Amino acid sequence: MPKPMREPTFWTLTALAGGPQHGYGVMREVSRLSGGQVTLLAGTLYTALDRLHAEGLVEVDREEVVDGRTRRYYRLSVCGTAALASESERLQRNAQTARQQLYGRSAPTFEPGGSPA
Repeated sequence: MPKPMREPTFWTLTALAGGPQHGYGVMREVSRLSGGQVTLLAGTLYTALDRLHAEGLVEVDREEVVDGRTRRYYRLSVCGTAALASESERLQRNAQTARQQLYGRSAPTFEPGGSPA
């Protein structure tokens, strides 16, 4: 059983599940997908991308030169896709267990605004 992913890893892989992106694109997509809850800094992201590449979870898709600088695009690998799917299922099971614990005995109804009636 693989160990749980750290949240930045989960969001980085999730961002790349939408298609190849360069580092800055990954940072923006992680922020968007997480509703602004996760913000990756450049140094942290590029270290993470190097680690994920070494682990075989992401691959280099292509490189291009923009304004004299090399821009590297990353994509999710087959192993990365499987790891993200597994982690998504684990999180879903955890959330389901929590919901059952919260509402299993006497499922409350919710009023608009999210408070139990």
